[in-house]
Amino acid sequence: MSNLDIAGRVLDLITAAAPGADASMNVERQSQWLTRFATSFIHQNVADEGTSVTIAIHTDGRTATGSTTMTGTDGLRDLVDRTVGAARLAPADPGWPGLPGRSTLTGSGTADEATAAASPDERAEVVRAFVEATGPLESAGYCRTVVWAGAHVNTAGQQLEGRSTLADFDGIARLTGSDGVARLASTRLSDLDGARLGEQAAGDARRGVDPVELPAGRYEVVLRPEAVADLLTNLSFYGFNGKAHNEGRCYAKLGEAQFDPTITIFDDPVGPGRIGVAFDGEGTPRRALTLVSKGVTSAVVHDRRTAAVAGAESTGHAVAGGSSWGPQPVNLGIAPGDDEIASMISRIGRGLLVSDFWYTRALDPRQITLTGLTRNGVWLIEGGEIVGPVRNFRFTQSYPQALAQGNVLGVSRNAVSQPTRTPLSSWSSPALHLAEWNFTGTASG
Repeated sequence: MSNLDIAGRVLDLITAAAPGADASMNVERQSQWLTRFATSFIHQNVADEGTSVTIAIHTDGRTATGSTTMTGTDGLRDLVDRTVGAARLAPADPGWPGLPGRSTLTGSGTADEATAAASPDERAEVVRAFVEATGPLESAGYCRTVVWAGAHVNTAGQQLEGRSTLADFDGIARLTGSDGVARLASTRLSDLDGARLGEQAAGDARRGVDPVELPAGRYEVVLRPEAVADLLTNLSFYGFNGKAHNEGRCYAKLGEAQFDPTITIFDDPVGPGRIGVAFDGEGTPRRALTLVSKGVTSAVVHDRRTAAVAGAESTGHAVAGGSSWGPQPVNLGIAPGDDEIASMISRIGRGLLVSDFWYTRALDPRQITLTGLTRNGVWLIEGGEIVGPVRNFRFTQSYPQALAQGNVLGVSRNAVSQPTRTPLSSWSSPALHLAEWNFTGTASG
């Protein structure tokens, strides 16, 4: 059965079990294939394919949700029966926002048929090119392809379908304790140039051998796209959440110039070539949304519940577990500027080039203050030139403060699509030249 066929069968079962109930259902088929390698050899090919059905039922002022991966007649009937039963026992739900009515999509998602049909051999070719480009260095990482197809149907007449693909790569090269990294995400496997990615990772590993230790302190920095991806990850988690905004727990203050004028932040899952899903779990079509326009915070993201509280409209950002966490943008990007990394470096009297951040944890979610570590390459810049590798630092930094007015000295013209922790999403990351970054610890303590 097609996704819409399954959704129609579920709708019939709900109508019979709970006449007059408000109900919605999502049917999602996702296939994920992963080729992993370590010590420069492929050691694992895994695949995960499945169909899930999730429903929400609101009846007699009460709401319940349920899900299953059993899509036969008995499995769907069991899902409906237990969800209707749960709704009748649930506490009253005065915040029920109702269902979205019939609407059209602004985009159906970007699906590349060659990527959807990619074989283990094709992913292995990307890995082989990466490993060959790293030469005698030890390498490790993964190449992944994902295809998603979904449908949403509700009792208010909404009926939506979408399909998307993802291909991403994350690899490191290592030489005597020095690591280099290369990451890339796309809707097309053919965009993953293993040789170019391997050259990047191997070059950084070679340039990172025998680092020196510098004292902690505030340094002017150039952050490469891999590091900027962590800024976007945490801005997504903490920066623009409509529930947190309604409750006064959010950094975003609408209409205020909270960032440098060079910073425009957007969320776009549906533009041409963009990785993403065309509608959210509540059946709201998604669209490109500008969250920060030339430094001014212009929007937060909403699902239907948070939008009802705010007197706004849903922006299509409902996520699983959103009733407790709230909506979240998962296709964030910083709009490219007109700079180049080489030019950024040439303007620095003394500072650091930072490849990557990791193990970052929020100390103050409201101010989006994080602590974490550098990795995969840090280099000292003096007199506009890279003079040598530096040992890793710990940092403590408010991400919005780093991007505040006067602190952003350059934004690169090229934004690199970076893998995320969530399939069918990505971060669009340019390199950034920042006036300072607060490094609070060194490798020795």
